[in-house]
Amino acid sequence: MNPAENLRALTSLRFFAALWVILFHYWPDLTGSLVRPIFIDKGYLGVDLFFILSGFILCHVYRGAVEAGRFDYGGFLWNRLARVYPLHLATLIGIGTMALAAIGLGFSIDPNILGWRSLPANLTLTQAWGLAPTASWNHPSWSISAEWFAYLTFPIFAFVALKLKHRPSLGLVLAVGLVLGVNAGFLALTDEKLTEATISWGALRIVPSFAYGCALYGYWVARPAQNRRKALLGALFSGTLTIFFITDQGSDSLVVLGLGLTLLFLAQLAKTGSALLAQPPLVYLGEISYSMYMICIPWNLAFVNTMTRIFEVKDGHLTFSLWLVLILGLILLSALSYHFIENPARKRMKLMATARATHQAEQAGA
Repeated sequence: MNPAENLRALTSLRFFAALWVILFHYWPDLTGSLVRPIFIDKGYLGVDLFFILSGFILCHVYRGAVEAGRFDYGGFLWNRLARVYPLHLATLIGIGTMALAAIGLGFSIDPNILGWRSLPANLTLTQAWGLAPTASWNHPSWSISAEWFAYLTFPIFAFVALKLKHRPSLGLVLAVGLVLGVNAGFLALTDEKLTEATISWGALRIVPSFAYGCALYGYWVARPAQNRRKALLGALFSGTLTIFFITDQGSDSLVVLGLGLTLLFLAQLAKTGSALLAQPPLVYLGEISYSMYMICIPWNLAFVNTMTRIFEVKDGHLTFSLWLVLILGLILLSALSYHFIENPARKRMKLMATARATHQAEQAGA
């Protein structure tokens, strides 16, 4: 399979991961309570699914270049920065503008939102490395900081993955052990779940999930699916098992492992030519999922505060109709964000890199 090929089913999966996280954050706005149904209460694990997907997709695109000795580390980092940073910066500016405007109008805001001491870490994407004193600005961006850590260290992940290229089952077993071991060790040392870590230990949280994604990719390449029916049954079984782990209040590590296994079978299903989850509307929602994730908190703050004043909603307890508007409005704004900020800025940054490389080539040939 061509490394540049887009796994459309996995693009769609990004939407479901984002929606899971969003429901986790938005549910209290409907009920006025932090108590959530058990499936939604585990929505923070949607971030770990993103981490697994990231390891899988980056190996899909770049592992071959690393193996062939033509991996351009600087170009890789620039492309990854082009993917995440413009929208990250836009949301920082947006939430800062909203907060300053609210203060100017005489409204009180959470002082942590404008955490000026945390701003340098947010600007340098190091807020999930324990370098931000408070969870400030656009809090979901902590996971982008964790992703940036994984991008910086990607050659290490790729090196290990290549060492295990011809032993994919061993690689998968080691990755499973890493997920279980790191999470259990963190819980034993801190009495806290690593899967709930954000700005303090987010950079550590991504490591086992990202490595798991790399191992899943290695297994997927070495053990390609030959039977569509078996791949579909595998996806249904692993998905059901994951839901069982969630609803039975199993350990988060088991849920993470189940999510990765489901991803593997969906990727195998896609390799057999199945169009499941590859329908254009789902793929499009997957494409705008990063915008959904990044603007979900700013939009929530703006919408709930506005509705509270217009309809005198008590304690942010929205009616079901208003809550649906909150979610549907997020999807619409995410589409606008994708087309007017995220995608154009990404293309512009890639054009800058191309122009620079062309100029250097011309200078070398002069």
